[in-house]
Amino acid sequence: MKKILTVFGTRPEAIKLAPVLLELQKYPEVESVICVTAQHREMLDQVLNLFGLKPNIDLNLMRPNQSLGDVTAKVVHEMERVLELEHPDVVIIQGDTTTVMATAIAAFYKKIAVAHVEAGLRSGDLFSPYPEEMNRRVVSMVASYHFAPTKRAVDNLMKEGISEDRIFLTGNTVIDALKLIVTRPAPEEVKRILGLVGCDGTCSSKKLILVTAHRRENFGDRFENICRALRSIVENNPDVVLVYPVHLNPNVRQPVEKILKGAERILLIEPVSYDVLAHLMQKSYMILTDSGGIQEEAPALGKPVLVMREETERPEGIEAGTARLVGTDEKNIISEAERLLYDKKLYDSMAKAVNPYGDGHAAKRIVDVLRRNI
Repeated sequence: MKKILTVFGTRPEAIKLAPVLLELQKYPEVESVICVTAQHREMLDQVLNLFGLKPNIDLNLMRPNQSLGDVTAKVVHEMERVLELEHPDVVIIQGDTTTVMATAIAAFYKKIAVAHVEAGLRSGDLFSPYPEEMNRRVVSMVASYHFAPTKRAVDNLMKEGISEDRIFLTGNTVIDALKLIVTRPAPEEVKRILGLVGCDGTCSSKKLILVTAHRRENFGDRFENICRALRSIVENNPDVVLVYPVHLNPNVRQPVEKILKGAERILLIEPVSYDVLAHLMQKSYMILTDSGGIQEEAPALGKPVLVMREETERPEGIEAGTARLVGTDEKNIISEAERLLYDKKLYDSMAKAVNPYGDGHAAKRIVDVLRRNI
């Protein structure tokens, strides 16, 4: 029997690995072991419960005010111990978090094969997004299996000299996860949130803008620009309501509460479970975000995305027309949002563009490759 150890620490990792873990459960000849670092404790637990997954190993490493160096050192140290105990044939990791990079290093030290889900994303700037761009480049140096979500990601890996027979074009597993969740009935929490902003079940009487913003590189002046733009969009457009699940990080909460708290038709809520977020996306008119995952998910639901970042490692959505890169300039965010609110031709062109990120069968392709090769 072959053993596969899957390691993750944050909510986005859990969401994107859940379809892979569920697919692995179908094969009795594979022993699937789940290890979490709990880089995002509460939000991670929500996703595990949602998909019915239970970790075999929970390292629970996070402590308040840890530096990136602290997290890296703890993960490398603890994962070396886990690898010595488990002796897996391959370690699966996803994305570009500190957990991912540190786990890849630990596996490399133990000469254990690494399978990298969502490999090949590149912004071209080592410090943006920070530290994710560095993390994913490090992982690509040591991985044995590179599961690329798009053709561009494949090309990025090949340009870096990675052997073509180690690169597999799979699509993005987030589409698998999203399709699974939106086929379920909307949670009651969604109806409550929509009621608070005066939306009916379809938000037909108002245009709901969903916001997610929490990127480290936007902290400070950029984040205040984003918040001022959000407030102006709502104040200038009486038929618009805005819902913003606010990240727990104080660098996000402080400017959000200073600029947006108490504003009419703006609802600030605590972070929501993935199923609530998925159904809010489905009900929204458009989405303003600095999140990577939502750039991939929203097009699958026909929702235009404005990306509030200076660059993105997901240019496929920009090129396909499902998303627009609007930066963090206050005036530009406002003008681009208002164009989407009133230019029906532009809106329809984005809403109906073909999603370049996958067809919902990425997990099966990944597991098929591993079963053939380990």
